[in-house]
Amino acid sequence: MRIEDFKKKNKKEILYLSKEEGRIPMLRYPLFDNLDMVTHGFTTREGGVSEGIYAALNLSYQRGDNKDAVDENFRRVAKALGARVEDFVFSDQTHTANVRKVTRQDCGKGILRERDYHDVDGLVTDEPGIVLSTFYADCVPLFFVDPMHHAIGLCHSGWRGTVGRIGAKTIGMMSMEYRSRPEDIFCAIGPSICQQCYEVGTDVAERFFQEFPEGGRELCYPTVLGKYQLNLWKANEIVLRGAGILPEHLAVTNICTCCNANLLFSHRASKGRRGNLGAFLKLNV
Repeated sequence: MRIEDFKKKNKKEILYLSKEEGRIPMLRYPLFDNLDMVTHGFTTREGGVSEGIYAALNLSYQRGDNKDAVDENFRRVAKALGARVEDFVFSDQTHTANVRKVTRQDCGKGILRERDYHDVDGLVTDEPGIVLSTFYADCVPLFFVDPMHHAIGLCHSGWRGTVGRIGAKTIGMMSMEYRSRPEDIFCAIGPSICQQCYEVGTDVAERFFQEFPEGGRELCYPTVLGKYQLNLWKANEIVLRGAGILPEHLAVTNICTCCNANLLFSHRASKGRRGNLGAFLKLNV
């Protein structure tokens, strides 16, 4: 769905665009605002200082943008989250289903100092003040908040991570480390590419038919010979519901990065010439 349509049609907001005075705009979930224990957000392209194909709030150091510009973009994100750049902990995304527990000792990794971990697409913590940070340009952000045990999780779920059920593995990690129960966890499936925009080949579709036989055509809709439109939102909803998340604790996006490439970075829409969006989640002190 386009942002313009989203604003017109959503009487009961699943997701809203916050434009607080003096701060960068972010997409946020009322579901988490109502818990009053976390600060969260998903960035747009607006509010940064990057130029050209990175304009304006690019959050990637690896795509060729000027480092000073990216540094300033992160300072603005930190301010919007009521945090410091030193509080960020970055994932090391390689489209895995690996999840890592992080602590205060990990703060700054990926932005101010080198990471000592690799192949990590999900992060969990129960320590206040740490800003879990993952990055996107069409893949699916998954947010997790356990108000009973004061624990949070954030993970990057592309098609490989979705087939690998990284959402369920994040819940499993929170259960193991913090005694979280699935029925207590609140989740959100964040802005990402919609089914209409996401065409895949037979090899990918077959992986989803095998892993999600209950999904059927709603999950992988055939178009022309050997091509399918893949619904990552539905697949991740199946993963989260199957892991025990209650329907009333789950918010599913209806915002497509590809349909809104003027506001959100999209790998497909830009043919790879783009910056990165960021998803952020912080347990408040």
